[in-house]
Amino acid sequence: MQRKEFLNVKRIVIKLGTNVLRNDEGEVALSRIYSFIEDISKLVKSGKEVIVVTSGAVGLGKKKLNLETTEEDGVKQACAAVGQSRLMSFYENGFSVFDIPIAQILLTEDDFSLRHRYLSLRTTLNKLLEMGVVPIINQNDTVSTIELADRLAGIKVSFSDNDKLSALVSSELDADLLILLSDIDGLYTANPKENPNAELIKEVTEVTDKILSLGTDPSEGGRGGMKTKLEAAKLVTRFGGKVLIANGKTPYIINKIFNGEDLGTMFIPTDENLSGKKRWIGYATNVLGKIVVNKGAKDAILNQYKSLLPIGIVEIINDFKQGEVVSICDENGTEFARGMVNYDSDECRKIAGNHSDNILQTLGYKNYDAVITRDNITHL
Repeated sequence: MQRKEFLNVKRIVIKLGTNVLRNDEGEVALSRIYSFIEDISKLVKSGKEVIVVTSGAVGLGKKKLNLETTEEDGVKQACAAVGQSRLMSFYENGFSVFDIPIAQILLTEDDFSLRHRYLSLRTTLNKLLEMGVVPIINQNDTVSTIELADRLAGIKVSFSDNDKLSALVSSELDADLLILLSDIDGLYTANPKENPNAELIKEVTEVTDKILSLGTDPSEGGRGGMKTKLEAAKLVTRFGGKVLIANGKTPYIINKIFNGEDLGTMFIPTDENLSGKKRWIGYATNVLGKIVVNKGAKDAILNQYKSLLPIGIVEIINDFKQGEVVSICDENGTEFARGMVNYDSDECRKIAGNHSDNILQTLGYKNYDAVITRDNITHL
């Protein structure tokens, strides 16, 4: 895809990573932050809608409190509380120079996993953009339950880093382009910090397992890394959005991107056009349990786009309620889909392995023939 076509967009989400908001000494990179603001303001003045997803609150708070580590319980949350106001002051002061209003929005996983809150958030963000406001979004580390949830076996939270958060925001708002700015030029054929022969990949047409395998762990001070950026790119391109990973430490990188310079790695949208509901099921909500299925059921779901019937169920893991989203795994434990269940976990255990005709006899009532209908299944 040509750069001109790739950049023919109206609504843009820009994610600024921790390591582009600070210098090599770990101090706030003020000149870089204000250069981002200047470039974003130029985009807004040209008629584009821009949403900023920012990291940095924990790091700023840690620096302000002169702490060496945030490992102790509650320290990371305390640092976020101290650093968030300082972070927002930079954005407020910067955008005010260009007479552009901003709005602070702090999000937790429940803002996505609870569908009524998810839809309400979308309404609010759309209204802000309509009013010419630049939303500044960050994870609300002060009250987030992510760290607690990570200790509970079988539970997968909707996001645990700002790469995934920016992808969810892009999905929720049907953004045309997500720009992920980090401290690396883009996706390489190997880790460029370890392999001098690694080559920059200019364009990715599909985020396959092979592409995902090129992902690396986060650098010091960050939570993401290339792995989470690739996962974010997979989500966004599945609903028809574009993604660009570029180096935020390049001076005036945003301006250079929109001037058509050949920078970063472009991720081209697929023709899948995943619906809003399917995006929410597959990526936006917390996953509370697992349904393990046999080979026949896996084939029916993946290759024949069928519903999950009770006869294909091998095991139920953890407890869940009707209407909640669960992982659908094969007998090796590999998750290949997610779906919204028609029966709770106890009911599923009772009917597992049975024909649908036996549901009424087993339970004394019958809501559906399928445990999960095909319209409520998202392939991963």
